[in-house]
Amino acid sequence: MKMSKYIDHTILKADARKEDIERICREAKEQDFASVCVNSCWVSLAKSLLEGSTVKVCTVVGFPLGAMSTAGKVAETEIAVKDGAEEIDMVINVGWLKDGDDAAVTEEIRAIKKACGSHILKVIIEACLLSDEEKVRACRDSVAAGADFVKTSTGFSKGGATVHDVCLMKETVKDACKVKAAGGIRTPEDMDAMIEAGAERIGTSNGIALVNR
Repeated sequence: MKMSKYIDHTILKADARKEDIERICREAKEQDFASVCVNSCWVSLAKSLLEGSTVKVCTVVGFPLGAMSTAGKVAETEIAVKDGAEEIDMVINVGWLKDGDDAAVTEEIRAIKKACGSHILKVIIEACLLSDEEKVRACRDSVAAGADFVKTSTGFSKGGATVHDVCLMKETVKDACKVKAAGGIRTPEDMDAMIEAGAERIGTSNGIALVNR
């Protein structure tokens, strides 16, 4: 796979404007990235801007805290898919996981995967808030629920992707799903280390610098 197709070209800041979405979509087409990842209010615009390209539209659900209701997350997913999203990056309910309620975590992921239909679901476990044992459980819950990827981080908490976490997540899921590394990946060396550890997708706002080396 060529380097550019590892990258989800991302802009999730609260103050992102229309011109920012237009820019990242233009850059994504020029670089042939895997996707652009935007907040859900921008999905329709991104879909129209990327028409005719191989770049997919990705959006986030329950972002960045993961602590909203399952019904809200499902509705957000359904609307995003209707608007043209082809990939959904959802945040787990971290509190449920820490309480040991893996059944609730799994059932929520399963409900969102159902709402995705045939589209890709990536499950953000927010690894910086979890112990290694909790990371393993979160990955197992995601696999049990039919997720396509597990993802390290939102990039909006106290830490981003680490090689340790990617290795642990890949070791846990094996070939049952894929791993996405996101948060703090700013240099080609960072990207190479994540891929070497087992990541098959990279979430970054610095994609151009990562591929133009």
